[in-house]
Amino acid sequence: MTLTLSPNIPDPDGFYDELLAAHEGLTAEESAALNARLILLLANHIGDRDVLRAAFDAARRPSE
Repeated sequence: MTLTLSPNIPDPDGFYDELLAAHEGLTAEESAALNARLILLLANHIGDRDVLRAAFDAARRPSE
């Protein structure tokens, strides 16, 4: 499995709205905790350490 960096989510604007809605009403601390849990859930779902390492590397680079 390789890391997909090209757009791959149907209705990305709708997804972004849902992501923002998940944080609605949370404190900064609660929001950070939600993000951490979400990352761990998705990392577990992916399950491939090489893909996860590639995601770390991609996330650390400034957006191009």
